[in-house]
Amino acid sequence: MVTYNKFNAFVEHLMNKALDLFGSPIGDSLKVTLHAAASAPVATNSLLGDLTQIANGNGYTTGGTVVPDINATRTNGTVTLTGDAVVFTASGAAMGTFRYYALHDDTATNDPLIAWWDHGSDVTLNPGDTFTINFNNDATDGTIFTIA
Repeated sequence: MVTYNKFNAFVEHLMNKALDLFGSPIGDSLKVTLHAAASAPVATNSLLGDLTQIANGNGYTTGGTVVPDINATRTNGTVTLTGDAVVFTASGAAMGTFRYYALHDDTATNDPLIAWWDHGSDVTLNPGDTFTINFNNDATDGTIFTIA
């Protein structure tokens, strides 16, 4: 089972107004990056530069892939951030093996980190193979996180 983990600095980034994560659509662009087991994210990472991504190429672009259709809504005192699935497809040769994926704000200065997920085992994509990240196991408009 995929496990969600919040970066400790995420709350600080929110309080410092470094992120624009509310609205439909939100003001900032969020991206997902891929990481090998040997370079696992940890809660104390703060910025994208703190992480080591898999090698660029063969279907992966350093800096990550945009999460489509990001929206945030509020019901009373609870805010929910949602986004559509992100798909990675290996091409030309096998994509670098990964186990973790991380979410960051690509619009804000220095790409502040938000959260990461542990897939639970290594993933290797051979040419033509795809890996789909469905937030909260929803094919579209899955919940990324809720703050109450």
